[in-house]
Amino acid sequence: MQIKDKVVVVTGAASGIGKALCERFAREGAKAIVLSDIDQAGIDTVAASLAPISATLAVRCDVGREDDVKELVRQAIARFRQIDLFCSNAGIFTAGDETVSNAQWQTIWDINVMAHIYAARAVLPAMLERGEGYLLNTSSAAGLLSQVGSAPYSVTKHAAIGFAEWLSITYGNRGIKVSVLCPQAVRTKMTAVGDGDGGVAGLDGMLEPEQLAETVVATLAEERFLVLPHPEVLTYMRRKTDDYDRWLGGMRRLHEKFQDIYRRRQQ
Repeated sequence: MQIKDKVVVVTGAASGIGKALCERFAREGAKAIVLSDIDQAGIDTVAASLAPISATLAVRCDVGREDDVKELVRQAIARFRQIDLFCSNAGIFTAGDETVSNAQWQTIWDINVMAHIYAARAVLPAMLERGEGYLLNTSSAAGLLSQVGSAPYSVTKHAAIGFAEWLSITYGNRGIKVSVLCPQAVRTKMTAVGDGDGGVAGLDGMLEPEQLAETVVATLAEERFLVLPHPEVLTYMRRKTDDYDRWLGGMRRLHEKFQDIYRRRQQ
């Protein structure tokens, strides 16, 4: 997909990855960018900065609520007639193990998994009717590998990739393209906690959101499934599948090295 002249929706657009994607899409010549976030003031500011380049619409949306996602899509279509690319990008991090409270598990599940499902339910009917459309779902390298220090994050990001795979398999022959964004550490509010180095995810370096956005645009142009701003992740995936037990042993060593950092983040 070429972004030029396309209508794009981005969730989590007030800051970090979402903001960088909106800015990059505008430079690519997007016809319109619909920004959503729970931070209305934040998306209003970003939308105003992009208005000289692309048409914009800022819609407050809690992606963990299906009615909010439906309303986001309704407003986008009402204003711009269609959605060419929906970037389901909003996400949260919760540190902890299996003892994390049910309420916290439900919250991260709703935002990191159900939000992708709500988006697909809302946008697919019109896309399938046209015979074209693109879904970009933000997951994480944690969804391909794992996340030391966070069972909820690891589980939900794996689920997000599983759903994206299913979408591609099910609708790929009906004109629907699907990509899943799987970065390691990116300099955002999420990675600013603790020591601000991204923890174990920062071992291969911390990317700026703008760098990630460049990889996204290039991958969308090639219409590849995996968007890997950190190319090392592909090597780690191959090692994992080549010898699962050896990989698990290595991950246990990383767990021992970083467990104190993640304990502090839970406090």
